[in-house]
Amino acid sequence: MMDLQIFTLSNGIRVVHREIDRPVAHFGILVGAGSRDELEDEQGLAHFIEHCLFKGTQKRKAYHILSRMEDVGGELNAFTSKEETVIHSSFLSPDYPRAIELICDITFRSIFPPKECEKEKEVIIDEIHSYKDNPSESIFDDFEELIFPEHGLGRNILGTIDSVKSMRVDQIKTFLARNYSPDRMVFSSVGKIKANKLERLLEKEIAHVRLSKGIERTLVPAPQFKPIKEEQTRSGYQTHVVMGTRAYEARHDLMRPLALLNNILGGPGMNSRLNLNIRERYGFTYHLESFYHPYLDTGLFGIYLGTDPGTADRTINLVEKELKKLRETKLGVLQLSKAKKQILGQFAMAQENNGALMLSFGKSLLFHDQIESFDEIVRDVEKMKAETLIEVANEVFRPDIFSSLIYRNSQP
Repeated sequence: MMDLQIFTLSNGIRVVHREIDRPVAHFGILVGAGSRDELEDEQGLAHFIEHCLFKGTQKRKAYHILSRMEDVGGELNAFTSKEETVIHSSFLSPDYPRAIELICDITFRSIFPPKECEKEKEVIIDEIHSYKDNPSESIFDDFEELIFPEHGLGRNILGTIDSVKSMRVDQIKTFLARNYSPDRMVFSSVGKIKANKLERLLEKEIAHVRLSKGIERTLVPAPQFKPIKEEQTRSGYQTHVVMGTRAYEARHDLMRPLALLNNILGGPGMNSRLNLNIRERYGFTYHLESFYHPYLDTGLFGIYLGTDPGTADRTINLVEKELKKLRETKLGVLQLSKAKKQILGQFAMAQENNGALMLSFGKSLLFHDQIESFDEIVRDVEKMKAETLIEVANEVFRPDIFSSLIYRNSQP
């Protein structure tokens, strides 16, 4: 399948590799532990750990970690999401041994120096402040809190200023022991290296690593959903709006039809309905998009817009009209064909980004224990019918289940 090779290391960690004849390689480890896995008193801990992993290991200080890949022109990075933590690197293919050794050192042998971790708290608090200064970003976090109240999926990944200040090294170690287990880890690789050599390098690095069995991941279901409409007054010149609802989980049969509808409505194409029928026709807004985030056991669909206070309500009404059209008017044969070709073309072009592919392969193996080929996706998209799309639109785009959050402009 897509010349992918999948194997399992002696300690139980799975590996997915795609050999390509390119000078630049991409390698990373994905851990099925994100902000939704935090306990009540751990808000922001998964993200804090991601930062502190770079602060020192048994044999390296922070400077040596940060310089190790940079010294050879490579990059080292990490991120935390609601459901995963990822450490990854891009580098010239001959530097595979260096990248593998470093990422394993960070992941399995970090010592979390208390002084360094204390300093990192200030960095994260500054990150929180920067988000609060940017309403076009902070409104997404606040909206998720409306949709998933009192739940891990609704909590800000960064945590709060108070929760970050209170974090301790013993909490880090407890979280790692609970969540960083072999069955919740995947190494992913795309680069110019044979699979058997990659396996030898990884076995060498994990030979002395002892991982706890951890605790089987339990997905706490989100509480019963009740649509909420909320408005807040914020400083700034624009009015910001997010509206949406819960949607299908990642493995739902209707996940891909909803993804296609999202692409038609407000995807990245300049010919999306929101862009053509609102931005281009009326010039009311510069930033207008729809989004769909499927999680393991639920999902989130929404629309964001930022506009002048004087046109905010009219823009919202125009968005609602576009949603109504998708609920009431079935796509014609030509419209559906164009929509399918567009999303498949976007997916095909994304296949050219090997760094993104490495992350995609790893995530698919980690969460779904399988990786779909491009041909399988094409077949899935091609068999979609207009009747299915209108069925999905009537289930997800119903106005009575939509919540909304509006940041009203406070300028005179």
